[in-house]
Formats: sequence, structure tokens, C-alpha cells
Amino acid sequence: MRLAILTDIHANLPALEAVLADVEAADVDDVWCLGDVVGYGADPDECTKVVAERCSLCLVGNHDLAVLDALDISTFSPAASAAVRWTQGVVSGETLAFLRSLEPADESREVGLYHASPRDPIWEYVLWPDQATECIRVQSSRVSLIGHSHVALFFVLSDRAPNQDADARGAQAGAGTSLDLGEGRWLVNPGSVGQPRDGDPRAAWLELDTDGWTATYNRVDYDIDRAAESILATDLPEHLARRLYVGQ
Repeated sequence: MRLAILTDIHANLPALEAVLADVEAADVDDVWCLGDVVGYGADPDECTKVVAERCSLCLVGNHDLAVLDALDISTFSPAASAAVRWTQGVVSGETLAFLRSLEPADESREVGLYHASPRDPIWEYVLWPDQATECIRVQSSRVSLIGHSHVALFFVLSDRAPNQDADARGAQAGAGTSLDLGEGRWLVNPGSVGQPRDGDPRAAWLELDTDGWTATYNRVDYDIDRAAESILATDLPEHLARRLYVGQ
């Protein structure tokens, strides 16, 4: 099966629309989302409606849970906290009902799916090989997908490692990076649709082929001005608009 994997949309409708147009052109079999549909951006209802219609599977992320009042936001940054409060004030009942129906992990598939990590599906940012190694050793499947960090990257633990205590190898993945997932145990992050933090402001998505066990990283230009202007037209922090231009 050829899958489009999206994550961390964060209420950025122009980015989501651009990614889904690219996905449609790729003619994949299905679309999955790893969570954080809302938060930070200005279009939570619109993005949730599109995800509900276009994605056959969606996880719940920490920002989604925060909007539901299902977790403590005391550790959120000031901008993130402000975005949660703003979203709570404008979001529809339909959006809340959809988010409430979701779980942060799904281990019932051929690949393991987690919003944040196999060890902690809600909070853990997996950015370093030692973290990834521990996660890979507890994940449910040989290949797992994560989001949350907004960084397109991957980690692999070889089946042939002479030292069983060795850490996984990992790297950030630029546009067009292709992975052969046929051997080893993998932890793969597609990068963020709506708020990339890896220095590339383009919206990110991953094409995963579970028949050939390959993955390809994709980046898509979108109308950042439109997304930024939507934020600036609200009471959301201005910083959330500016950061879209630099991918940080």
C-alpha cells in the first residue's frame, strides 16, 4: 500500500491544501495523520474538517489534547499557551468532537503510529540517536512513524549491529530523500505540514510504500503570506506568523 503520512498541521489551512494537492497528484492509496491538527494557526475548524474528510486515520496530538482541556499546559511556551486559549475560544463543537474521538497511538497496523514516540505518545521529542534507540527497542512494529518535533528525520537500528548496545543511526531528511526500509528497525518522522522547524519553511509530507518498504520525503511550497495574514488578523501572537517564513 502507498500511503501519504501527514503530521503537525497546526491549523495552517494553506499548507494543508498544498500538501493534499501534492498527495492527490502522487495518487497514493490512503492518507494518515499523526496528530496536532490544531494549535498555533488560525484555521482550526477548517483544517479539522479537511482531515476528517481526507484522512482515513488520525491520531490526537498534545496540542489537540490541550484544546480539549485534557492535559496541563503549564509547560507550554507562552505562544503555545496563548494559541491553545485562542483556539478554545473559537473552535466548533464538531471539531472538539472529532478530536475527542482520537487516540495518541495506534499499534494495530503494519507500522507503529505514535504522535510523539513509542515510549511516550504524547510528550517525548525524539531528536537524538540515544533516545531513538530506546524507542525503537520498545516500539510495536519494525517500522514506526512519529511526529511532534516538526523535524523531518529518521533513525535506524541495524539487525546486523555487532554490538547490541550500539545506538541507532539517524539524520535529518531533506526534500527527495528516499529510504530503503527493507532491513533494520526504523523510526521515521515526516516533518510538519503547518509549522516546520528544520529550516525549510515548505510544508512536509512522507510517502510510505509498505509493499516495497520504501519512504520518500516531500516538501511543498505554499502561500505563507496567506497563512501569516490569517494569524495576524486574530489575537494570536505575531511570532506565530513570522516563524512560518523561516521554518523554525
